[in-house]
Amino acid sequence: MLRLRHWMMTATLLLTVGVAGAAEVLLGPGDVVRIGVYGSPDMAVETRVSEAGTITFPLLGQVGVGGLAVAAAERKIANLLETGGFLKKPQVNMIITNLASQQVSVLGQVNRPGRYPVEGRRKVLDLLAMAGGIGTEGGDVVSLVRTRNGVAQRDTLDVVDMVRKGELAGDIDVAGGDVIYVERAPRAYIVGEVQRPGPFRLERAMTLQQALSAGGGLGPRGSLHGLRITRRDAAGHSTTIDAKMSDAIEVDDVITVRESWF
Repeated sequence: MLRLRHWMMTATLLLTVGVAGAAEVLLGPGDVVRIGVYGSPDMAVETRVSEAGTITFPLLGQVGVGGLAVAAAERKIANLLETGGFLKKPQVNMIITNLASQQVSVLGQVNRPGRYPVEGRRKVLDLLAMAGGIGTEGGDVVSLVRTRNGVAQRDTLDVVDMVRKGELAGDIDVAGGDVIYVERAPRAYIVGEVQRPGPFRLERAMTLQQALSAGGGLGPRGSLHGLRITRRDAAGHSTTIDAKMSDAIEVDDVITVRESWF
């Protein structure tokens, strides 16, 4: 069931890639561009945008293109060639062959963590899809860390809830330099007389009865009497309570299943 859940989520996310609208990409350091001038094959060049935002172009030397869209960079080069007396009404064509400046890091519990280019308008769900979707150990809530106007900020998105409800308006646009991080899903623990003692994934609104199922059910000597939950409060103090099957399980709870006396 867990595998099916994540497969369905990944498939849903993959569908979002095709719906992102196109937007102009701004050139930045590290981008590699191929430039040609119609009728002047000797001026064809492939060059990288420097950290200062410049490229080296025949006859012109250093040309600042950082922060410009491709069309604007084409016009700038054409204007410099014409005003410099090199060509009359040159037709300049530029293609980005490697978009290195506009990349988003997708880290944590995804199937293919790494850096992904942002070509056009992209949102968090698009980048998760590029990274192969959330892995089986990943949680439902995703963090987006970004810097806007010199101020760092962190946003969280409950992607599972967003997809289930179809409320994609809460998806957030991303830009180069952003970091998307998927944390490990919250866990609780079950010990004692169960088939599979140890940690288990804590699902939403999970009850003690469901937690016992996650532990494989009672062992041969397990008892449903005297079930206990040990829980830590915000100050780190532990409290042990007698539990009922309908009790909700919280993050880091430790469930103890006792041995039957009979």
